[in-house]
Amino acid sequence: MTLATLSDVLIPAKAEGYAVAGLVCLGWEDMRAYVAAAEVEGCPVILQAGPSCRAHTPLPILGKMFRHLAEAASVPVVAHLDHGYTFDECREALDAGFTSLMFDGSRKPLQQNIDETAAIAEMAHKAGISCEGEIGFVGYDNGEASAGTDPHEAAQFATATGVDGMAISVGNVHLQTDQSGGLDEGRIAAIQGLTDVPLVIHGGSGVPGEQRRTLARGTNICKFNIGTELRQAFGHALRDAVNSDSDRFDRVQILSETHDPVVAAARKVLQTMKG
Repeated sequence: MTLATLSDVLIPAKAEGYAVAGLVCLGWEDMRAYVAAAEVEGCPVILQAGPSCRAHTPLPILGKMFRHLAEAASVPVVAHLDHGYTFDECREALDAGFTSLMFDGSRKPLQQNIDETAAIAEMAHKAGISCEGEIGFVGYDNGEASAGTDPHEAAQFATATGVDGMAISVGNVHLQTDQSGGLDEGRIAAIQGLTDVPLVIHGGSGVPGEQRRTLARGTNICKFNIGTELRQAFGHALRDAVNSDSDRFDRVQILSETHDPVVAAARKVLQTMKG
């Protein structure tokens, strides 16, 4: 069994100059493909259950799915709650067997974010698992605007909460469908100059692959969350499978044809984070 906590994979990544991919899962087909890709590449992987995933699959079921994949995997697999918004939701994920909780208090005033994140970090650590928090606000492509992370607030947040990973807002946005942007490396350096906690980039699909590689090697960014990039790969593969024969109706056969393309896409993502 290679079930791991977030700290289990981020501490070596930080020490050795690489990053670990937090891959956003929506169902069995993609999470299975992500583990297969990680095994081929010989690297750890973080399976993430975000709000859209939890909207149609209950947390206790997701916990069992993640742990089942981890038990058979040859590489470390983290079962991670992504964007938990309440203490109760984080508690449910812990009880469901998740090994990492990401509490998102980024829309709240600084002190409230610190207090609530610290409480969840304490709960997680007492249970022997990890906690990620967010300081600053990572916005959404064509939606809510970002609020960049203040380096001094980041240092305060890291110290006061005891999080194992800290998500920051440095030019990254969620749901970006291309890689035309890039991250503010000056702000990253300023944050890193004030705190040594492993850093996390949400909205990693919008970050050019070469910048991911450079930052993984040269900074404390140890985790890139990737969702949109792999959703696109799954959607293209599913469309091809359906359109190849208008008489097809067997979902098992159709969905099976998404596996190889998603594995290939996930391998490309994982390769951008290696040291």
